[in-house]
Amino acid sequence: MAVPFNLGVLQLSMEPVRETVAMAQACEQAGFDAFWIAEAYPWWRKHSFEARSSTAILAVIAGATHRIQLGWGIISPYTRHPVQIAMEARVMQDLAAERFLLGLGASKIFMKETGAERGENGPATVMRESIEIVRGVLGGEPFHYQGKVFVANVPPLKVDAHTPRGMPPIYLAATGPVLQKMSGRMADGLLTASITTPAFVRHSRKNMEEGARQAERDPSRLILGSVIVGSISRDSSKGREGAREQAAMYLANKVENIGSAADVLLECAGLSLKELRPVADAMERGGRMAAAKAVSEEVLDKVCPIAGTPEQCIERIRQYREAGCTHILLEIWGDDRIGQAKLFGEAVLPYVRS
Repeated sequence: MAVPFNLGVLQLSMEPVRETVAMAQACEQAGFDAFWIAEAYPWWRKHSFEARSSTAILAVIAGATHRIQLGWGIISPYTRHPVQIAMEARVMQDLAAERFLLGLGASKIFMKETGAERGENGPATVMRESIEIVRGVLGGEPFHYQGKVFVANVPPLKVDAHTPRGMPPIYLAATGPVLQKMSGRMADGLLTASITTPAFVRHSRKNMEEGARQAERDPSRLILGSVIVGSISRDSSKGREGAREQAAMYLANKVENIGSAADVLLECAGLSLKELRPVADAMERGGRMAAAKAVSEEVLDKVCPIAGTPEQCIERIRQYREAGCTHILLEIWGDDRIGQAKLFGEAVLPYVRS
């Protein structure tokens, strides 16, 4: 059975909690399917933001919403042991039940910041063991695990324990082919990074489906979710400005922190590091607004944002959907984001639903 199309919003955990909660509530009222929290890295401190715990924020949001799905998009086992991840997942199951979506990813930045890039075992081993441990702990049976990276020893869950028993869907975030194929073999789906384009969706789906077939799983039951920058306005140029600013931050991040791991991502967008270097330099010198000015119309077009007028946003969503994206994680940016969420709800979501 084909996976239903899902249109959600993703926000970084770098802004004050009350503002993030208000945005989640606005997205629920607008009719979005999901609200995802991506963990902000300490790198953002260079640009007047703070790194906050996404798991803590999403728990607060769970108590302030009722219908919308809530996702970790993503958290990294390089900063939390998988047993701790399972414990925090149980909190979300208590608060949000079936609304909870668990996204895991290595995170190139966290690997860099924690020194894990120099470790003996690569992210494929870390992610495989993390998924196995999270499922083992949440499963409730006696669990004893000795991996190359992690060790876990957890007693069985008693019958009379007051706790949820189900398993949340687990999505693996990946940019490279090894982890993308692993998502098809082990996870409930794949999440792709910012600056995802329709071309990268097609590339990623091919890898995910190959992994699924290797494990004799049905690829049509797996989700492919993509983080896509965007903004909306009745005026096209104004609607593109928010996406320009957010794209600038992510493009600079690809140069400064991600490096060669983003090669295919940028290749699918038709972008070169030479084009991005002025954006990264402007970000370092003058912050995100200076970086936004360095993003040309041509570069912004290559990023393929869901941005502009409602009609332009609808057309771009159609392109992502036809490429094989089943879940959009829209990162709304720019002025009056709550107003933007409302406009998406009024002028875009009805057409997407139909």
